Amino acid sequence: MTEIRRIAVVGGGGQMGNGIGQVAAVAGFDVTLLDVDRDATDRGLARIDKSLARLVKRGDLTEDERDRARARITTGTGLDAAAEADHVIEAIVEDLAAKQETFARLDGICQPEVIFASNTSQFPISAIGRASGRADRVIGTHWFNPPPIMRLIEVVRGLETSDQTLATVLDLAGRFGKQTIVCHKDTAGFVTSRLIMALILEAMRLAEEGVADVADINKAAVLGFNHAMGPLDTVDLGGLDTFIKASASMTEAYGERFRSPQIVRTLVNAGHYGWKTGRGFSDRGTAE
Repeated sequence: MTEIRRIAVVGGGGQMGNGIGQVAAVAGFDVTLLDVDRDATDRGLARIDKSLARLVKRGDLTEDERDRARARITTGTGLDAAAEADHVIEAIVEDLAAKQETFARLDGICQPEVIFASNTSQFPISAIGRASGRADRVIGTHWFNPPPIMRLIEVVRGLETSDQTLATVLDLAGRFGKQTIVCHKDTAGFVTSRLIMALILEAMRLAEEGVADVADINKAAVLGFNHAMGPLDTVDLGGLDTFIKASASMTEAYGERFRSPQIVRTLVNAGHYGWKTGRGFSDRGTAE
């Protein structure tokens, strides 16, 4: 395998992609953020600038470290810009067909030895790998939001993922300053999505039944279980529209226990997707 120095993040303007790119740049890698147009990549860069400024203010980075990291980041608006990358991380919309198409196109652009990693939280890595033309070099790296703060990467093997690919990605995660768990079976939702969705769904049902207020349900998880964020705040942050899609996929795999209750479907039908639209289970100003 080629030594990894240059990383392309596909979907780099999005909520997860820009954070992943920031982590890689701070860790010393050259990073290219790729997205559909200049507006998207500009939004990603603006989010990175604000995040880096917060880290400097907190004393987690020096101004010199911030400037060096920022200088390592470039942008592009087509997949061809990934041609020089040593590693590709995909962080586009949670749509299996879109991911398969993206990886199939990347296979014709990138060098044969390049490993492709998908940030999917639920879709089978084996299905993504089959479409890529290099299934042995496709792996799941499920990051958590926000990537610069959250310490875990869930690494997921597809059926054809090689031992060398797994070892390379585990080493890379360590270079990013992250800890890892490995999901050995390529099952829907992997480890963490099954756990968090079960908690979120039960929290939604508690709110729908009027058992407790949204704020108290969140407080129960934060103070009682030492969670950093309550389950309903977590889903508001991630996006209720994204959750609905994930829930449908998990219901298909595991049955009714993962079906979204009406309370969240009503919010999504009304165009309330969580904090990015200013309203979800709790109200919050529109995300920057």
